Amino acid sequence: MTQNSKTGAAFIAGGTITGVGVSATVGGMGLAGGFGAVGIGTTPVVGAGAVAGAAAYGAFKALAEGDAAAIATMGIGAVGGAGVYSVVGGMGLVAPKVGLAFGIGAVPMAGIGAVVGLAAYGIAKLLDESGISETPAQLFERMEEKVLQMGYYSEAVMELDALMELEAFLSGEDLNQKFAGLEVEDELQALKAKFKKKSEYVTPKASIPIIEPEIISSTQQAETWRCVRTLKGHLGAVNAIAISPDGNTLISGSDDRQVNLWNLKTGKWLYTFSGQAEAVLSVAISPDGQQIASGSVDRKISSWQMDTKKFIQTFFYLNSPYSHNGFVNSVAYSPDGAILASSAADKTIRIWGRYTGTVKRTLNGHSDAVLSVTISPDGKILASGSADQTIRVWDVKTWEQRYILTEHLGAVNTVAISFNSQILISGSTDSTIKLWNLQTGELLSTLTGHSRAVLSVAISPDGKTLASASRDGTIKLWNLHTGELLQNLSGCNPVAFSPDGKTLVSGGNSGSIKIWNEFTLDSGLFGEWWEVLGVNQSDRPNVVKLAYRRLARLYHPDLNSSA
Repeated sequence: MTQNSKTGAAFIAGGTITGVGVSATVGGMGLAGGFGAVGIGTTPVVGAGAVAGAAAYGAFKALAEGDAAAIATMGIGAVGGAGVYSVVGGMGLVAPKVGLAFGIGAVPMAGIGAVVGLAAYGIAKLLDESGISETPAQLFERMEEKVLQMGYYSEAVMELDALMELEAFLSGEDLNQKFAGLEVEDELQALKAKFKKKSEYVTPKASIPIIEPEIISSTQQAETWRCVRTLKGHLGAVNAIAISPDGNTLISGSDDRQVNLWNLKTGKWLYTFSGQAEAVLSVAISPDGQQIASGSVDRKISSWQMDTKKFIQTFFYLNSPYSHNGFVNSVAYSPDGAILASSAADKTIRIWGRYTGTVKRTLNGHSDAVLSVTISPDGKILASGSADQTIRVWDVKTWEQRYILTEHLGAVNTVAISFNSQILISGSTDSTIKLWNLQTGELLSTLTGHSRAVLSVAISPDGKTLASASRDGTIKLWNLHTGELLQNLSGCNPVAFSPDGKTLVSGGNSGSIKIWNEFTLDSGLFGEWWEVLGVNQSDRPNVVKLAYRRLARLYHPDLNSSA
């Protein structure tokens, strides 16, 4: 970029910033006339500022070079403004906040047209000097995108101001309140991420649609994960998800006390299982796909029949009216489906008969809440992660403890075992993910990249990819063998892969669930228009517009040489 083109960009940026200041000072405005009345928000004012900046640069260049073309463009613009007045008639501008009100007649409209014409001249000069091959219309289109982003930025600032007071209350890790606190904290962190992203609008980078994943490395393979659908049905944070063995059905448990059943292929809501008295923290589907189990803040484990949707039973511990003496944080079926393992805030792990609902054994050893439990695919090992910062590995046959892993510096929130039963993966409040040799307990590697607690991990069925969800508002995809970070996705805890490995399910904001599919850039795009764009069918027009443009850039021949 030449020095002159930098000067032009500075004029436009200055006009944009001035527009922001005017909007903040004057507040809401309105335009009234024979056509009725319309409100003028931040975005139009910022756009007007950008146009004024371009016009100022046009005037600067015209005076410096004595170019008569500037006069011509002003004349054309003035005629256009007068034409608008002849069609629309007289108008009035009001700004109640500052007590401003004045009429706009033929002369001011012609003047506005002249300014727009001069702005077009300024942009044309800027294009000539910068060497950019865009037409003025294309540049205006990009300016419009930045104006829309400024609108989002302003909204984020206002939302952030309203929520900043909450931050002081969210610094602790009170496990007995996690069902109530995490949703607020997740929303705050997502808002901060939104604030940071929008504040960088002056120097944007080319990207793919808003809710699509950001590719970390330009040298990685052409495969990418895209959000193809967002499921909305829960009224509270989604704490747990599970996918049926046939890959057709998804179940989700939420703070709203419900367990929802979904068609994973179409995203259609199928049924809601009710009965828990408090937030649902964990869910599981039996290996035969016939039974659902859920663990709740109400200290109970409940089960339902998948096909008939009928309630089966509550798992009671001996003569107690509860399954555990604390929140039931995790439930998991054994590969043969004969037993159900549960872990809770009462520091215990319990083993239940799936059909009888009676407790077979209680495993003691952890000194704090047990946050996660999983059974290896070969059915030989049970692993548990706890707030006591340890992982304990148990022999399923004898129920004896094999070894204890103590490398984490924070609560172990999640554990998972690879499909070949060789690798144990753990995620912790210390923001790290650790990979262990399941047979020996040897630490193989530590993955770093998340900035806050890791809440959930999932392994693809082929054992090549690891997904991790964190309180920092991101989902990271890793090469399980090399530890390389493959992609960042915008999403929340929890995460789960479908049995075929082609679909990833994650939590979203405000009780939503995101469905991600894997694509290759040369495989084409299929589905409904909103699925291809990666937006919701009900999203605002400007969101859809931006998604369309960004997807078009992704496939533009100048950026993608694929046939």
